[in-house]
Amino acid sequence: MKQTIQTYRRKAYRLLIALFSLTVLAACTSREPDYLEQSLQLAEENRGELEKVLEHYKDNPHKLAAARFLIENMPAHYSYKGDGIDGYYRDARGVFRTGLSPKQQADSTAYLAAVVYPGLEADTISDVKVATAEFLISNIDKAFTEWETRPWAAHLTFEQFCEWLLPYKVVNMQSLDGWRDTLSSYFTWGLNNMVHDDDTYETTINAANTIRNEINWRIKPFGIYYSAKGYPFLSASTMPYFTFGNCRDYVTVAVSTFRSVGIPAVIDETPYWGRYRAGHCWYTLLNNRGEELTSEWDISSIPGGSFFTDKRIPKVYRNTFAINRERERYLNTSAYRHPFEVCQSDVTDQYFNTSDLEIPLLEDFRPVEEYAYIATFTAIGSDWSIVDFGYLKEGKAHFSRMGRNVLYLAMGYDGTMLRPISRPFILRTNGEVEYIVPDTSQLRPVNARRKYYQSKNVATMRKRILNGRVQCADRKDFSDAVTLYTIGDVLIPDKIALKADKPYRYWRYLSPEKSYGNIAELHFFDGEGVPISGTPISNIDNRDIINRAFDNDWLTNFDVSNPDGNWVGMDMGKGVSVASVRIVPRSDDNDIHPGDTYELRYWNDNNTWTSCGIKVADSNVLHYDDVPQGALLWITNHTRGMDERVFLMDEEGKVEWW
Repeated sequence: MKQTIQTYRRKAYRLLIALFSLTVLAACTSREPDYLEQSLQLAEENRGELEKVLEHYKDNPHKLAAARFLIENMPAHYSYKGDGIDGYYRDARGVFRTGLSPKQQADSTAYLAAVVYPGLEADTISDVKVATAEFLISNIDKAFTEWETRPWAAHLTFEQFCEWLLPYKVVNMQSLDGWRDTLSSYFTWGLNNMVHDDDTYETTINAANTIRNEINWRIKPFGIYYSAKGYPFLSASTMPYFTFGNCRDYVTVAVSTFRSVGIPAVIDETPYWGRYRAGHCWYTLLNNRGEELTSEWDISSIPGGSFFTDKRIPKVYRNTFAINRERERYLNTSAYRHPFEVCQSDVTDQYFNTSDLEIPLLEDFRPVEEYAYIATFTAIGSDWSIVDFGYLKEGKAHFSRMGRNVLYLAMGYDGTMLRPISRPFILRTNGEVEYIVPDTSQLRPVNARRKYYQSKNVATMRKRILNGRVQCADRKDFSDAVTLYTIGDVLIPDKIALKADKPYRYWRYLSPEKSYGNIAELHFFDGEGVPISGTPISNIDNRDIINRAFDNDWLTNFDVSNPDGNWVGMDMGKGVSVASVRIVPRSDDNDIHPGDTYELRYWNDNNTWTSCGIKVADSNVLHYDDVPQGALLWITNHTRGMDERVFLMDEEGKVEWW
């Protein structure tokens, strides 16, 4: 999928360069570029088909304007070229009918894409060169019919209709086929049988939720978020039937189906969360009161509720059919050319408070273009990922509508590479900008327990060890149990020291009430720190759940359905002396993991990362000396995992994650 997008973007750039050249020529003879004529010229041999559409609607001003809107923006929209994609969709449909699990189906379609139909992402063509008059006229007429006959679409202005209902495709690479007919017939039993009450029947949200429930019922979405699942299913022959996908897959199906029955909807997205390595997309409805109702996830969430109140978001972009002419200009004039989507608009300030920024440049930067870039930390590949561009003016980088409570870095192109042109800075919730400057004259120790911020779920799970007890006994039923340690703090040491009055055969962790067990690992050690082996025992009979406490996998858990009275331990076979015990709380495996190899880095005065050294953790606390006070810090686990975030640590050792 990533390769497909990159290939499409390369081709789109070439076409946009041609479009820009035509714009320059038009500017010599006209105050406004003639985008329609430019598109007709780019259509080449397909020009006659587009002119047929214009001729067909010459006596219908509204539909003629709609046709012009589509044709003027068509050069930026692409489809697969050739018959290969049809073969892939046909074979994928066969996979959907096999009865395999969603995971197995994903693996099968990934095989089809890689082995049977490789390289389709390189065989694409602009719609302006292939869209037929018959196809465009059919789509325009059907979109107008939905607009004019559906009560939940009656509120749309013509301008809104052009973006929220009219387009002949929802996303790039979507097939030029009869998706409106297919989806409007497949997912509309509930819509066609809605009660015609006087309260909700004509409302957009009621119609959308009816469709959404039917999609969920028929498809039964199964989330698969790794990339190896083949090409996306963007044809009328596959959209109603695939059983697995990511947020973009299901949002595309939802918006396509909504539009097929006159429900105005668009796809919004963020390229990256403010504290996560990935982005996200969702759908937005324009209801009959003129309100934009956002979903949170895909078709699984009801639109119009709260929107990710716990997430930090640098940018929100709306996918449009219209070309963003500012981005078009950027792509045709910039020296660096970051691959921004040309059909997106910035709607960040419609979601939450934003700030326009003026960031002073570092004195040693000499720009070679008028553009600046703003990035957030993602740890994808290296460190910073671009979320938008701005403009350089009078020694400052200017950026618009930036989401708050996010860490940023301004970057510029020096003719060879992108480089930092500011200190990293935090845009606080009140709009204040706080630059991060390390104090190399003040060095301090760093003791870190995690490499990633702790979510609410992880914090909740961790608290379930409070009042847990470590006990030993001579009897298997622990009727003579001796309590050696009671957990009173979630920040427990890696190895809890124990001191029993004599050797005991049975040792256990007794979980507190209402905790459901909830530990990831339990290990006992002798006085030399050597693990002591025994036979796992518990109050439950499920051997698989018992063994999870001893499998050295911090993502599997001794987790029991009954909330109270759970314990897990070891029968040592004879009386032994245990010197210490390791109890790993249930978590996301982003705690410091003894035995793993880590590296701590800080952002230095030269605006690059300095390594404080690579070391193997000998406990659940990672220790470094001589780290600059106030520096931006980054811990990488070279042994396992992907989740990493930068952080600040104050003089008392309190961590602030970014």
